[in-house]
Amino acid sequence: MAPTESERRRALAICTLAFGMCFAVWVIFSIVGLDIQRELQLSETAFGVLVATPVLTGSLGRVLLGIWAERYGARRIMTLLMLLVAGCTFLLPHVRSFAAILAIGLGIGLAGGGFTVGVVYVSRWYPKERAGTALGLFGVGNSGASVTSFFAPMLTAAIGWQSAANVYGVSLLVMGVLFFLVAQEDPLTRAQQAGVRQGPTLAQQLAPLRNLQVWRFSTYYTLMFGGFVALASWLPRYYMGAHGLDVRTAGMLTASFALPAAVFRALGGVLSDRYGARAIMYVSFLVSLACLFLLSYPNTQYTVEGIHGPIRFAIAPGVTERAIVLGVLGFMMSLGGAAVFKHVPTYYPMHVGAVGGLVGMIGGLGGFFMPIAFGVLNDLIGIWTSCFMLLFAVAAVGLVWMHVSIRRMERRHFPAIRGETDLPEIMTAAAQTPDGPGRTR
Repeated sequence: MAPTESERRRALAICTLAFGMCFAVWVIFSIVGLDIQRELQLSETAFGVLVATPVLTGSLGRVLLGIWAERYGARRIMTLLMLLVAGCTFLLPHVRSFAAILAIGLGIGLAGGGFTVGVVYVSRWYPKERAGTALGLFGVGNSGASVTSFFAPMLTAAIGWQSAANVYGVSLLVMGVLFFLVAQEDPLTRAQQAGVRQGPTLAQQLAPLRNLQVWRFSTYYTLMFGGFVALASWLPRYYMGAHGLDVRTAGMLTASFALPAAVFRALGGVLSDRYGARAIMYVSFLVSLACLFLLSYPNTQYTVEGIHGPIRFAIAPGVTERAIVLGVLGFMMSLGGAAVFKHVPTYYPMHVGAVGGLVGMIGGLGGFFMPIAFGVLNDLIGIWTSCFMLLFAVAAVGLVWMHVSIRRMERRHFPAIRGETDLPEIMTAAAQTPDGPGRTR
């Protein structure tokens, strides 16, 4: 029996709330890490490693968590995940060495895997024609990053970073219990438990990962999600170092980036359902490139030899201008992230856990490596805007690969059509060929 609309809304609401809490904990080092950096006298590179460490396990664990969610039920896996991460968060204030903090950070990082578990859970409640909107609304849980950016500085200033970590641990523990009590088993899991439907084998779950298409989606997500995570973790340090702001102001400005990137992800899902994911991806990439070009340009003093002597001027946008551009960038990343995940339940409805896990893992790994790279670039070349230069290169690679791949598919399946062909039509035709959609390059 198909679920009712009220059941769908209940499932979407509780899962989005749980994911938001997981995401808030996942990026906690972006704020408490500033105090840890001062206490341990860490370099910029070491700070990059610190804020990136939770992203590593949150990324690598996504494929496995997605498979477990498909096999054992997303409700069960999400509950256990939150309880485990809450325990790690409680341990954080009791360690002092850098190595021990990194080890605890690996455990806290599992919270990032809540995204893939949630994608499995939500997608099983909604038909594929509504999947983009539903997953876009679920993606609003990314706003957990802005919650941490806004409230964590006030918590650390008022009660210290150790007590702030305990507050996060209690919140996640309560959320885990609430999710278990309120969330219902998804329809597919209920059918599997009742013996009406047989669960997929591990080989069947992993089979789509051989498709190049899946890895291409992962590359797009490296910018749209990995770049978002990296900036949400790095921007407090950037604002404090480049513009001399205090931690509270830096946190609020970071929230002004993270909040649009989360709230408008729902809009990205709606637009992807209405206009096609391909069109939204093009807009997201092109506008992101423009924003990153502006952000990459360091404050520069120029001297031009004029007719009547040297003419001096500067290109030096202030913190307000850069924050506005970052807000636009966050908005574009939210649209692009929703567009990427519109594809997963549409083309792999029976493999959402494995495919969504891989796409999320690769994107999340971008969020792991990029903060480290930001710190290395700061230490090596000493330019605060070097982080945006790196993201510009990532965006350029993603746009070129997407465009070349789409044009090849158009020439293969629609050789007589010279105009634009929407992505779902291309992939429908590709799915009818013997080698399937994933073989198309």
